[in-house]
Amino acid sequence: MFEGTLRLLVIALVAALFAVPVSFALAQNANDVGDLKLPGISSYATPKTGAPLALGNGGAITLSAQLTDKGADITRGIVWRVFKPQPSSDGKLPMVASAHGGTAVFQLDPGSYLVHASYGRAGATKRITVGKAARHESLVLDAGGLKLDAVTSGGAPIQSKKLRFSIYEDHPAANGDRALIAPDVAPNTVVRLNAGTYHVVSTYGAVNAVIRSDIRVEAGKLTEATVEHRAAEMTMKLVREPGGEAIADTSWSLLNESGDPIKEAVGAFASMVLAEGQYTIIAKNRDRIYQKDFTVVAGQNQEIEVVANESSAIDPEEGAD
Repeated sequence: MFEGTLRLLVIALVAALFAVPVSFALAQNANDVGDLKLPGISSYATPKTGAPLALGNGGAITLSAQLTDKGADITRGIVWRVFKPQPSSDGKLPMVASAHGGTAVFQLDPGSYLVHASYGRAGATKRITVGKAARHESLVLDAGGLKLDAVTSGGAPIQSKKLRFSIYEDHPAANGDRALIAPDVAPNTVVRLNAGTYHVVSTYGAVNAVIRSDIRVEAGKLTEATVEHRAAEMTMKLVREPGGEAIADTSWSLLNESGDPIKEAVGAFASMVLAEGQYTIIAKNRDRIYQKDFTVVAGQNQEIEVVANESSAIDPEEGAD
């Protein structure tokens, strides 16, 4: 694993600051209902804005949600789903109503229901009872936001297209794997999460520049975290003489310090992001093979020339039995 540094900035928020578009909602935790797992929520299509799906004879139930206890009502971005508490024949809880927005009003038949509110990747579940009289129920999501970014050594920014984050649960399962909560998160994107500690993996490029950090999200606040990648962008080319033109139709193989292959490429140039350390690049053109050892220094982008001469050539039969 490759080390880096982490800078954290926690900013107090009102609910409206989290009202940014999200592609889908995924519940993480539940309150008031123990270890209940609501089936099918992660794959259920976002309901259309408008009236709830069910109309009943009971009193109107008004549902609102807050980030923290005594916090302001969230005015947009919530997906409400109302379930019957008894599973159907397929083992799933029947969904009887849904709404999308802020505070929602449902007209349901008298009885017991499970209400789930999802807000980005944050969520909460509550059991309610519907009677003849109108009533109001509140769900405290105990949620905050996480905004991630990364820089290279020395504080230089990284192009967004070369940087991605994955957010995992803090504690691994019995098999050592962590549950993935939010994959492929772009930098400077606000991710809504239940309060708690999360394991964040930052990937710069597509080879081995990876940083892992444990970051805590506080309810009602936005946590901004910036990690530092000790890596650099490298471009390799095979030339007939120093400073010459790159030779086309070249196959590349990159070896780490232990001699293990970690990247292959084809073309006149081989560009990649690498963590700091020692490497060997092997270039093959037609029936000739050349190699060169080089060092990656954090924050120092380089162009590596492999000169196609006898000093860099290797025998393709070398090491064969």
